[in-house]
Amino acid sequence: MTTRTAAERREEARAAYDAYLQECPARQLLDRISDKWVSLLLNALADGPRRYSDLSRTVAGVSQKMLTQTLRTLERDGLVSRSVTPSVPVRVDYELTPLGHSLQPVMRAIKDWAESNIEQVITARETYDAR
Repeated sequence: MTTRTAAERREEARAAYDAYLQECPARQLLDRISDKWVSLLLNALADGPRRYSDLSRTVAGVSQKMLTQTLRTLERDGLVSRSVTPSVPVRVDYELTPLGHSLQPVMRAIKDWAESNIEQVITARETYDAR
């Protein structure tokens, strides 16, 4: 039996992640970042820290419950940090962590692609529905 170093074992574990496999934990992360509220909030936080109320105004249509839940899960996943400033009223700011910033180019590209191609998608839907 060959003895492996801790670094070798970590590399083998990393290589074992395959999102096509049902039990792969990366699937949970893909599920999280593909959520519409997650993508919109990550893009809204791209330019720096934002207050809860500012995020609520920026991301039209998100309920308080969904905004709170989404921010909590992003904080739990290490993509967003929350800072509380004791004042009256209490000030709560959210900002991207370094891990969240590393995801930003992908999220911005998806948002930009959706905005640039929505007309073609609408046309394709109309053509499909007309058949």
